[in-house]
Amino acid sequence: MKTALRIAEIAPEKIDYINTHGTSTPLGDIAEITAIKKVFGEHSYKLSISASKSMTGHLLGAAGAVESIVCMLAMKYQTVPPTINIEHIDPEIDVDVTPNHAKKRTIEYALNNGFGFGGHNASLIFRNGASL
Repeated sequence: MKTALRIAEIAPEKIDYINTHGTSTPLGDIAEITAIKKVFGEHSYKLSISASKSMTGHLLGAAGAVESIVCMLAMKYQTVPPTINIEHIDPEIDVDVTPNHAKKRTIEYALNNGFGFGGHNASLIFRNGASL
């Protein structure tokens, strides 16, 4: 995430929405949220965050492409997609993960995380074309 922000020359505070890798594994989800809080600091609590895998399942090799489309549609419709099927949130996840219901929000910049076995790590940043 830090590298993506540096390459894009964007301050962390510019990001409005993060689509997490979010596979619903207790250790993985907590590790990702911890990393988000480390990178974004206090801005973590102003972000809208969700995990589109909660709706699609893990699409393996197609996950990055589909989740990038989710980010673009979120910007187009200015709507944060929900993280569905949340019944209990771990106390360590103390940020807005958009539980169970979509919400309207201004989204100029979105970040998509894709992490995988063997050290595959990618974060892509998208800018809303309507704001150009």
